[in-house]
Amino acid sequence: MSNETSTRRLYGRLLSYVWPHKLAFSVAIVGYIIFASAAPVMAHLMGLVEQTLSDPQPDKILLLVCLLMGTFFYRGIGTFLGKFFIAVVGRNVVHSLRTELFNKMTRLPSHYYDGESSGRLISRVIFDVDQVTGASTRALTTTVQEGVTVILLMAYLIWLDYSLTLIFLGLVPVIVLVVGFASRFFRRYSQRIQKAMGDVTQVTNESINGYREVRTFGGTEYEQQRFRKASDYNRKQSLKFGLTEAINVPLTQQIVAVGLGLMVYLMFQRVASGSMSSAEFLQFMTAASLIAKPLRALTDINAVIQKGMTAAESIFSVLDADAEIDQGTKTLDRADGNVRFEDVRFRYHGAENDALKGINLNVTAGTSVAFVGKSGSGKTTLVNLIPRFYEVGSGRILLDGDDIRDLTLDSLRDQIAIVSQQVTLFNASIRDNIAYGSLADKTDDEIIAAAKAAHADEFISRLPEGYNTEVGEDGVLLSGGQRQRIAIARAILKNAPVLILDEATSALDTESERHIQAAMEEVMKGRTTFVIAHRLSTIESADRIVVIDQGEVREDGSHADLIAQQGMYAQLHQIQFSE
Repeated sequence: MSNETSTRRLYGRLLSYVWPHKLAFSVAIVGYIIFASAAPVMAHLMGLVEQTLSDPQPDKILLLVCLLMGTFFYRGIGTFLGKFFIAVVGRNVVHSLRTELFNKMTRLPSHYYDGESSGRLISRVIFDVDQVTGASTRALTTTVQEGVTVILLMAYLIWLDYSLTLIFLGLVPVIVLVVGFASRFFRRYSQRIQKAMGDVTQVTNESINGYREVRTFGGTEYEQQRFRKASDYNRKQSLKFGLTEAINVPLTQQIVAVGLGLMVYLMFQRVASGSMSSAEFLQFMTAASLIAKPLRALTDINAVIQKGMTAAESIFSVLDADAEIDQGTKTLDRADGNVRFEDVRFRYHGAENDALKGINLNVTAGTSVAFVGKSGSGKTTLVNLIPRFYEVGSGRILLDGDDIRDLTLDSLRDQIAIVSQQVTLFNASIRDNIAYGSLADKTDDEIIAAAKAAHADEFISRLPEGYNTEVGEDGVLLSGGQRQRIAIARAILKNAPVLILDEATSALDTESERHIQAAMEEVMKGRTTFVIAHRLSTIESADRIVVIDQGEVREDGSHADLIAQQGMYAQLHQIQFSE
């Protein structure tokens, strides 16, 4: 497919977002046509001005003034209709695109986020969508307004003197060549500017989120240099874009000026020979002069279109990305919680070796299984397969005898609650963070009961605003132990039959760990629980302990059984307790 065909298809797809607002867009187009049609009228009035100057009778002067005022009023109506209604269309297109883009991002699979920077994704939603709007609305209406203006003025010039107008028409192919040549540079620099904006957003995001680490480890100057480098690259590419635009526009104007200069010379010759009147000279001269501005605008808009096309390409690459695979048709009201792994293998995208190598486990409903092993052994990978954050490479995982791939994602995830080491809290109240998402319809009594079971009510009730206390971005106003207990309260409130605890106590002090250990024992009651823990003291009471090493199950049994075996678990246990 040629680049031209690709651009045409891209632009056609972009205009599909304008189509739902076709009524407002049509009114805007009508407004711009009204504005454009005023140009030849103004040129024609210049002839009347010359005639009125030759014979300044009061009635002729009054008529001329009324015509001039009427023309400006007529053009003003067109300007209002065009500008206001195109603003309506533009804002609606931005809203539609941003919403669709954000909605798609919430359905993308985990491996997509593994390969994309958060800064670039945020930049698409903020920066790219605005660039696209310029191409889908402003560029289109400018093309209509200025294009119609040029066509009407050309028609008027041909009506006045077709032979002189042909000189100007001969310059059109030259202008098209200049614009086409500039387009390639506009597209190239637009792509670089977008990448640079993603880098700027990424550095800003990381520096703000990690401001404590930045200051503690003396990274302030490093981050400033990193930001300066990203911003400077953006500056340089923007300047190259600006340079291309600055050359393109005046070059086109010079070509137009050559044509105008030649026409003016020939017009004076005709006036001198008597074949053209002074009124016709003024009319032709005015119309030819008025063409310069819309032609410049049409040349200018090429830069906006190329920016928009580059941004559209970026946005549509996300919209066209494969969402999470959900071919399941079965639903479960509430699972018992029997989970079986049958020869489960998994390899991360782009990796050379399997992260999991034939895992076989049968977990009875209501029992607790603890996964232990070195970092990178595959523990978190294994539990991430249960809610299908990643898809099994081969083998299968069964929930109550059903392959989890046969269940709809919503139904599967309704059966699972997760508490991880990195707790995610939202910039909202404690109540909203506990009763999050599908739990929003829970009553206050249910929320408080869950918080009590999670040992969270004791600190929440001491806060000035209690459950209405805002926790700040990512729960920054709470301690690590408090955030963890809110996450456990959320899991208790969900009351799912399968629970995943991913290193939920590894980064806590002894006091917080004691509270959370008690809270976890409460939430584990009657649930199939998968626990990942580095602190072996926290999982001694688990029904089963599974040792995973290099993606394989090495040992499986109770704490006492594994200590008696004197294998890997016993060695890990001895190392930790000797410390």
